Amino acid sequence: MGLVVQKFGGTSVGSVDRIQNVAEKVARTHAEGHQVVVTVSAMGKTTDELVSLARQISSHPPQREMDVLLTTGEQVTIALLSMALQEKGLKARPMTGWQAGIQTDPIHGKARIDHIDTRRVKECLEWGEIVVVAGFQGVSAEGEITTLGRGGSDTTAVALAAALRADRCEIFTDVTGVFTADPRMAPKASKLKEISYEEMLELANLGAGVLHPRSVECAMTHQVPLVVRSSFVDEEGTCVKEADQMEEQINVRGVAHDLQVARMKVLGLPNRAETLTTLFTRLANAHINVDMIVTSEHDDERIDVAFSVHEDEGDEAQSVIEEYQGELGCIKVLSETGLAKVSAVGAGMVTNPGVAARMFTSLSEAGVRIKMVSTSEIKISCVIPKGQAEKAVRELHTTFGLDVEEEALAGVVS
Repeated sequence: MGLVVQKFGGTSVGSVDRIQNVAEKVARTHAEGHQVVVTVSAMGKTTDELVSLARQISSHPPQREMDVLLTTGEQVTIALLSMALQEKGLKARPMTGWQAGIQTDPIHGKARIDHIDTRRVKECLEWGEIVVVAGFQGVSAEGEITTLGRGGSDTTAVALAAALRADRCEIFTDVTGVFTADPRMAPKASKLKEISYEEMLELANLGAGVLHPRSVECAMTHQVPLVVRSSFVDEEGTCVKEADQMEEQINVRGVAHDLQVARMKVLGLPNRAETLTTLFTRLANAHINVDMIVTSEHDDERIDVAFSVHEDEGDEAQSVIEEYQGELGCIKVLSETGLAKVSAVGAGMVTNPGVAARMFTSLSEAGVRIKMVSTSEIKISCVIPKGQAEKAVRELHTTFGLDVEEEALAGVVS
């Protein structure tokens, strides 16, 4: 007998019938002799509907009150799923994030988990109960309800698995696993049997929506065995694990894309050592995540800096820079939207020179304009016009030998 943490997203619990389907899967795992902790998201579009309600009251609703509002979505799901399990004759205990002991920092809307007090969850498991925990939420040291931001339910599940020392964490979603690219963009993409934590983290950071980066980071830090599989199809998923356990090191394992990219340009900054420190400290203090950074030097006096952010944070980033424009000493701030990022990822790239040249050649021959480039040991990313993203993904998928023939795709659910 082991301990299994299972997470079901909004699509998986989007209706009463789907909640019944989830209850069946959970009951099957429990019948195998495992203790089970389930983490769930809000049903379907519930969170979007709650946001819409708030905006009918206020054009800029306060984040503290938004956290109180949004956490109600997951509470509906835990109650309904617990009822469905009880109807099957099982003992089930619904818990909000704070009832499950999830302690966070005080940053509303983007809170991070500090620690988890697992005593109550463990007590319920010892009583033979299935514990159903609301994802995406926790409580600060001041007793305030907080939410974890995008992908919060994934993070909740992995953090619980780490704190409970679970045998595995299963992420159930609407796809059958992790693919070499989004099948909607690259029809010849195939499902990966396994992928390293490092590769999955890069893919998640670069736009692959199957797992949130914070959940992968947590799994990698705490060595949580992670499986991504479908809520709707009973087939083997993708195992996320240590690279040294992998059977082979593939040159490029996948192509990711992100269609929500904005580029900021800060022109005419003083060419001093502290300039970049001040700029990016101000952005960090505003909780704006900066991705690709490119600097260019005019002369000994002035430099330009360009960087990318999530499109939703573009306006805020510009406002922060303009607020501190005097302190920064820059001449002009420009922003550009309508951009995308395409990336090639693979742990084998570090020992295989020439990947960048093949990538740039492929995009150039396809007529794709490259606006920014960023590299690491296991990824190469390019910012390009959004309208060219699908073509770029397909070209790179073919260039790096990731295409599979149509016959091999028979029966694959994407």
